[in-house]
Amino acid sequence: MTAPALPFSTRLWFAWACFFRVLFDGSFAARAFAAQTPGAAPELETGDADEPEPVSKAGPAPTAGAPQADTASALQLLALLQREGRLVDFLQQDVTAFADADIGAAARVVHDGCKKALASHLGIRPVRSEPEGGRITLEDGFDPGEIKLVGNVGGSAPYRGTLRHRGWRVESLSLPKLLSGHDARVLAPAEVEL
Repeated sequence: MTAPALPFSTRLWFAWACFFRVLFDGSFAARAFAAQTPGAAPELETGDADEPEPVSKAGPAPTAGAPQADTASALQLLALLQREGRLVDFLQQDVTAFADADIGAAARVVHDGCKKALASHLGIRPVRSEPEGGRITLEDGFDPGEIKLVGNVGGSAPYRGTLRHRGWRVESLSLPKLLSGHDARVLAPAEVEL
C-alpha cells in the first residue's frame, strides 16, 4: 500500500527535523540512509502522516503561476532561513568530499543563522516541559497530535515511559508582509557581481 503524498509544508517541517536528527542521532541516520533503497523503507506508523494545522497563511499569490497562499508562507519561511543561515545553500551542497570538521564548521554557521531567523519570526516552545530522559505518565485522554508513542506500544492509558523528545509547538508566527508582485518561489535571487 502506497502512503499518500505529504503536503509541501509538512515535508518542509519534516526535512528540517530530519536534518538535525541525522546530524546528532547515528541510529536514526542509519535508518534514514537504509530507507533510500527501494523496498527497504520501514512501515509507517499509523497517524504519522497527519498534516498539522496551518499556523499562518500569507495573502493571495501575487503572480500567475506563483505558489498558493499556504505554500507561499512556507516558502517565505524557507527564504528567511536561506537569508539568515544559508540553509538552502548548505543542503544543496554535495558534502561527501568535505572533511567532517569542515562540515561541522559550516553546520555551526548555518545553525546560528537559522536559529536567529526562527527566533525573529516564530515563537517556539516545547510540547512537554519535563526533561528529556525523564520518566513520565500519560493519562487517558492525552492528545496523540502532541505525543507520539514509540517502542512497545500496547494496552491502554495510563502509559508510563521515558520522554525521548520534548517535541516542539509553534505558538506565534510573524512573517513579513509579501510585497505585491513578489514571487515566493525565488528563495534567494541570483547574484551577479559587476
